[in-house]
Amino acid sequence: MNLVEYRRAARAWLQDNAPSDDHPETGAVTRAKDFMARLHDAGYSGITWPRRWGGQGLTEAEERAFAAEARDYSLPTYVFSIGLGMTGPTILDRGTDAQRERFLRPLLRGEEIWCQLFSELGAGSDVAALQTRAVRDGDHWVVNGQKVWTSVAHHADWGLLLARTDVEVPKHKGLTMFVVDMHHPGVTVRPLKDMSGRANFNEVFFDDVTIPDEHRVGEVDDGWSVAVTTLLHERLSISSGVGMGGQKDNPAALEALRTMVDTSDPYVRDQLVELHIRSRALALFNQRLAQETEAGVFPGARGSAAKLLLAELTLFQADLATRLVGPEAVLADHPLSRLIATAPGMALGGGTNEIMRNIVGDRVLGLPPEPRVDKNVPFKDLKVGTQA
Repeated sequence: MNLVEYRRAARAWLQDNAPSDDHPETGAVTRAKDFMARLHDAGYSGITWPRRWGGQGLTEAEERAFAAEARDYSLPTYVFSIGLGMTGPTILDRGTDAQRERFLRPLLRGEEIWCQLFSELGAGSDVAALQTRAVRDGDHWVVNGQKVWTSVAHHADWGLLLARTDVEVPKHKGLTMFVVDMHHPGVTVRPLKDMSGRANFNEVFFDDVTIPDEHRVGEVDDGWSVAVTTLLHERLSISSGVGMGGQKDNPAALEALRTMVDTSDPYVRDQLVELHIRSRALALFNQRLAQETEAGVFPGARGSAAKLLLAELTLFQADLATRLVGPEAVLADHPLSRLIATAPGMALGGGTNEIMRNIVGDRVLGLPPEPRVDKNVPFKDLKVGTQA
């Protein structure tokens, strides 16, 4: 099937299968799982993932073609965004064949939901300062600690957990990555409400939670290199919108915003043109990174630039919408209110804008790194988090 035929088939499938906008919240996860199963069985889930692990074995060209057709639909895939964009690609890159066999196909079919367990109260932007401990006990590990800001953990079946396994070495060298069963006794999930009143992220507590060593991802104490893989995928997936559904429901997108404002005003037109330029620049940059990845050139730290561009675009959209539409945009029943309330979070989640700029400056532009006094200090001697 050539690309034109592929896109035509995708368009027809979406017309017949994409859900309407009038679904109530009740039962949303069940409907999302049903949709993901149909999406996979039709050949549109895991488009570029290997067939051996449940994917379709196609190229970025097919993935972009499907995304182009899906952008005008409200696809119920958000609850799978962590698995599709972050944890799944990490297992694909760094997991064992047994882990790929066990976890990837159920993820792609929507049978299991994933979360990512990195951030802690004392280790947000400085992820390597985390204190959740994993202690080996024969063929198992016993985990105690707390994570926070964990998206979709209240729905998750599995989580990718970064824990400290050695306190005698510097903080980046004593970490190990695990797959943890989110239904295991001792795992407690408590939803946190954001300023919009919704609770899409959580705090998670681990009390003597056992994890089999076969669920360790990568080598013992080499968890930071696995985490870097996850973070690279995270920034690329956030910037490209993997698993986030289409753009139909974005009230600050150009197509939606122009219906709310006076486009006969030259100032308004200038601002809408600026929005189009920024949106198009990010789309082209993401397309370039995707093409390079397909060609075997991993984007590396440039994924942080893509995430930074998205965060700045989101803030610009919210600010522009507020200025052009007026004070009523922030009222609870206005279609723009939730975007305005949640836009600042894009500059925090997945790494703050300041961290992204540091990464781009250090690893892309080759600028001198900031001084680090903790680089060679054993973790047990650092004053971090509650030890401070």
